[in-house]
Amino acid sequence: MPVSSPATGALPRARVVVSATLSSPPPAPAPAPAHEDASASTSPRPRLLDALRTHIRYLHYSLRTEQAYVHWVRAFVRFHGMRHPAEMGRDEIEAYLSWLATERQVAPATHHQALSALLFLYQKVLRLAVPWMDELGRPRYQRRLPVVLSHDEVARVLAALPEGGAHRLLAEVLYGTGMRITEGLRLRTKDIDFDRRAIVVRSGKGGKDRIVMLPAALEGPLRAQLSRAHELWAADRAAGLAGVEVPHALERKYARAGSAWAWFWVFPQAAPSTDPRSGVRRRHHLLDTTFQRTFHLAVEAAGVHKPASPHTLRHSFATHLLQSGYDIRTVQELLGHSDVSTTMIYTHVLRLGGGAVRSPLDNLAVTRAAPSVAPAPGAEPWPGPPHAREPVPCYQQPPPPPLAVVPLFRFPATPSSTAAATSAS
Repeated sequence: MPVSSPATGALPRARVVVSATLSSPPPAPAPAPAHEDASASTSPRPRLLDALRTHIRYLHYSLRTEQAYVHWVRAFVRFHGMRHPAEMGRDEIEAYLSWLATERQVAPATHHQALSALLFLYQKVLRLAVPWMDELGRPRYQRRLPVVLSHDEVARVLAALPEGGAHRLLAEVLYGTGMRITEGLRLRTKDIDFDRRAIVVRSGKGGKDRIVMLPAALEGPLRAQLSRAHELWAADRAAGLAGVEVPHALERKYARAGSAWAWFWVFPQAAPSTDPRSGVRRRHHLLDTTFQRTFHLAVEAAGVHKPASPHTLRHSFATHLLQSGYDIRTVQELLGHSDVSTTMIYTHVLRLGGGAVRSPLDNLAVTRAAPSVAPAPGAEPWPGPPHAREPVPCYQQPPPPPLAVVPLFRFPATPSSTAAATSAS
């Protein structure tokens, strides 16, 4: 599946493919043992980027991590005039990272990603002792509040998407379940359980699985989408096309797993394409870039003036659940966060008006609105200054109504013997 690469950090002066020109530096020649085969001593060493990809796949990193690390290593080599990283050290790395921060003005997260790629290259691939790596300056993370859409804005954006299409249904799934865009695109038919009203998210961020709810409003549209996907699956089987991609070695263990309906995509592409890793022509799921472009057009058509993306639907899902009074631990499990502190960021979004603090400007406005002269005879009295609305945090639930007090049944009082004797006397 082709995936777009991160923000570029390479200079336009070098246009040579690094993987075709660079190779790991050959070690010092050593006399080969007499019993060793001569062909083994002359075998070429793997190229730098090929060795990098091999180590990344050995550690089971994601495809996006592999593409990002390859991008930053290639950009680092090109920045220094195609020199091999083994010939460079601390000064060259600091010069490149400083150029990214000052000239390119990349974000702290991008800066940290480039540093992580270089650390992986020197420590894991080249296996060099680099004690000075700990002395490199690391960017400071800046916590940003997420963009959240209101209920009305979400409804307008969903209505602006093509009705009855896969993109609109995918957006409704992301907002209705809180899934990430890649988690929604990689849904298999076996992951939807209509009987339990649940959706199983497989291999989410960090390789974790979790279960989210299946919205009742999406049961009918999902069944219709599965019907359309079944037609594509049947056409692929009739044409003899290779099965869909299955994780790890399942395709070798179970040769027909990729061709089974249970492993087929819920949101498949309209046409087959070539797998970037294996080179096999098969049917993949929808591309994230295509859905992102469609979503941005829908945001503009809906008149929403916020930097919203498909991931904004996940932020809106969490915020609206907290507004409805759900426990933050429940929201944490639905989002798949390892630490509740990550979910706590949405409680800051819920606070209206700076935490329900009344602005002193509202008091000043009340003073200005007061009449300076007495009303004329027969005129209606001044209703009073306008009251500024004092916002209340949405995550605080209103107190329950007081219970109705039911009067107890009282028996008629029985006169005592003393009172009866007094009245008789």
